[in-house]
Amino acid sequence: MSISGCGDTPDTNDTASQKEAASREKAALREETGAQKEEEKDAEETEGPEAAGRQISVQFGENTVIYELNDGTAADAFYDQLPLTIEVEDYSTNEKIFYPPEELDTTDSPLAQGGAGTLAYYAPWGDVVMFYDDYSENGSLFELGQIVSGGELVSEMSGTIEIDIVE
Repeated sequence: MSISGCGDTPDTNDTASQKEAASREKAALREETGAQKEEEKDAEETEGPEAAGRQISVQFGENTVIYELNDGTAADAFYDQLPLTIEVEDYSTNEKIFYPPEELDTTDSPLAQGGAGTLAYYAPWGDVVMFYDDYSENGSLFELGQIVSGGELVSEMSGTIEIDIVE
């Protein structure tokens, strides 16, 4: 009995060429993937704490409140003035205020949108505001950041506070 089939029998040279091409393709893909992972790792290392968010601490007595600053120019200007030891004042029924040593540049800074936990700068008076209750939006109130922890303590702040960068 004899068996026959249609088609060509594979040429061993063609099969070897195909395997070699596939091997080169896989190696190139591994190299590209490795390069991408290396780039991602480099990006993570160079971003540092600023990319993760700049945090500041506000300490009074034994209490600490943490804010995360945004990337606006006013937040940058405030961050550059730290550390500060300064007097905090009550203002109204929903905020504590203090006056930084230098005015903050509000160019390209976002307006504060309202809500407890906002750290803001009121440009006409040059004061920084820590809101512990809701407030009305204002075209002269620029957001610096949002509270991360200790929000329940802001209403209790009084006297001298220390503001510093969280490392």
